[in-house]
Amino acid sequence: MSLADREWRLIAEESRSGPLNMALDEVAAESAAEDGTRTLRVYRWAPSTLSLGYHQDPETIDWDYCDREGVTVTRRPTGGGAIYHDDFGDISYSVVAPAEELPGDLLESYELLCEPLLDAFERMGVDARFADEERPAVYEPACYLRALHPAHDVVAGDGRKISGNAQYRRKDAVVQHGSITFSRTTDRHLDCFADPDATAAEFDERVTSVREQTGMGRAETVAELEEALRSWVDAHEGTWSDEELSRARGRAREKFETDEWTREGDDPL
Repeated sequence: MSLADREWRLIAEESRSGPLNMALDEVAAESAAEDGTRTLRVYRWAPSTLSLGYHQDPETIDWDYCDREGVTVTRRPTGGGAIYHDDFGDISYSVVAPAEELPGDLLESYELLCEPLLDAFERMGVDARFADEERPAVYEPACYLRALHPAHDVVAGDGRKISGNAQYRRKDAVVQHGSITFSRTTDRHLDCFADPDATAAEFDERVTSVREQTGMGRAETVAELEEALRSWVDAHEGTWSDEELSRARGRAREKFETDEWTREGDDPL
């Protein structure tokens, strides 16, 4: 049985806080493990959020800047470097399904779940693909400036990174989430780091955006991503249940908003 033969819900773009976005991914994984609910979601971040990689050194972050500028900081359950998300320049998505329905090999599973992402870029007119070759890191603490690797980095036709994606497993379910750069926010991105060993020019030389590649507007870009996800598995329009939302709000408060998780990387639950 293929993924398209199963029932999927698509939760259209919604705007939530960083901690709640990460909590919703976890709750979706629990729903997938408990009753087979399969979820596709598109989301944005409000207020602006710096999501840290799971192993991120907190000393790399300019906490005073983030506090002063109203940038929420939370930690992802996935690895890699930190990513600055806002309500305009970033478009994020997640794919969540029972682990037993996906390949056991991490790379094989990752590539399968990236199929709708690459289809979305094709719909947008972006010549996107996995990186052809490795490129050295510019600045390790920043996700978009880490070393490019053909196994998992999605770049545009000019070789610049346009999307960061990662996967983790929880409660017998797989969560793959990713960030698409719709519009670069170079200065804000770099300013979130305590001592970024990278210039704005170096950032722009490594990172591109949908708007730069195609001139598309944000609403059209989101619509193309949602349609690619929907058609990939013939998903129906869905929503969170009241129970899922309640559980996610509690998870955000008890885990993703805490210093124990965000600054130390220890799960309080």
